Amino acid sequence: MTMTTNDPRPDPIAQARDWLSDLFAPWVQALRLAPVAVGPDAVVLRLPFDESLCRVGGTLCGQALMSAADTAMVIAISAQLGEFRPMTTVSLTTSFMRPIAQGDALITARVIKPGRTLTFGEIEIASASDGKLAVHATTTYAML
Repeated sequence: MTMTTNDPRPDPIAQARDWLSDLFAPWVQALRLAPVAVGPDAVVLRLPFDESLCRVGGTLCGQALMSAADTAMVIAISAQLGEFRPMTTVSLTTSFMRPIAQGDALITARVIKPGRTLTFGEIEIASASDGKLAVHATTTYAML
């Protein structure tokens, strides 16, 4: 028995996958970010561990984590809007609290204050293995 639905809204995980593959530069796609949860209040992406993203000492480098944070916020804003709209990062303030070594990272992005011209957000990055917070960031985006 096949169930059908009349819900015209796309599956939010599938929509996020499409945005990740269609909207971002190849080097961002190389991060292999994968949506875990997509809702109007928060988006969670998984950054798979990869040696190529590590600095000396085997920890995920700040550049990869900041790119993942920025990308997650674009997905969060788009999910809240129900569609992608062009936007650009105005600020991304990042605090690194502890390293993430030899494991995936979970990036949680939340829109704090949506706006017509500016949107503000907050991102937390935690180790997927122990859930400990490793990075906190705040963002501002100009809606184009």
